[in-house]
Order: sequence, then structure tokens, then C-alpha cells
Amino acid sequence: MKLKIIESEQEYNEALERMLEIFDAKPNSVEGQEANLLALLIENYEESKYQIEAPDPIMAVKIRMEELQLKQKDLVGKIGSKSIVSDVLNRKRRLTVEMIRALSELLFIDPKILIKDYQLN
Repeated sequence: MKLKIIESEQEYNEALERMLEIFDAKPNSVEGQEANLLALLIENYEESKYQIEAPDPIMAVKIRMEELQLKQKDLVGKIGSKSIVSDVLNRKRRLTVEMIRALSELLFIDPKILIKDYQLN
């Protein structure tokens, strides 16, 4: 396969097929070097065509809570009262700077994700 910038879905699929053929090549072999270059070309194409946006702040909080097996009650006292936590998670109240700081520390979420705008109900 001639290595070049991947510009179409067909070229992308061909690159993936070739990668499967040479995936287990020894790193210092010709095929190993081809696999390394092919991986970069595939990654470049995927980043330009299949960008995955970060979830909105509330969805990010809910996802992270699930990953950490936390319940809504676990946020009480960290970002506010039971009613404030409920309002935030139900999109009836916006996150404050203090809440963003606390959630970032508690849930290990990048503050850049939490400061994004989102829809209220």
C-alpha cells in the first residue's frame, strides 16, 4: 500500500484493512514501520472526520458519578443542599464557580468541561 494522507472513506477502509494485515509486524521491520506510519495516518483521518464532542457539564457530572458509583446524595454538602443538588442535576439551576471547583476536585473532571454553557429545563 502506498502511504499518503487519507482523504476518503474508501482510503480509510483500505488503510484499516492493511493495518489488520501488518498489525503484528516486528517494530524494526519494513512492515512494522509501515504500521507505525499507517497508525498516524488513520488517527489523523479519524480526528478530522469523527470528532467526539465532550458531553455538556451536567451529562459529564452524571457520567462520572456513575463511573465512581456515586449517588446524588454524595454531592450534598459538596456543592450545596439536597434541593440545590437536585436542581443542578435536573438542569433547573446553573453551576456556580464554587460548584465547578468542588465537582472538578471530587469527580476529577477538567474544569474546562464544567464551565461550558448548557440548556436549562
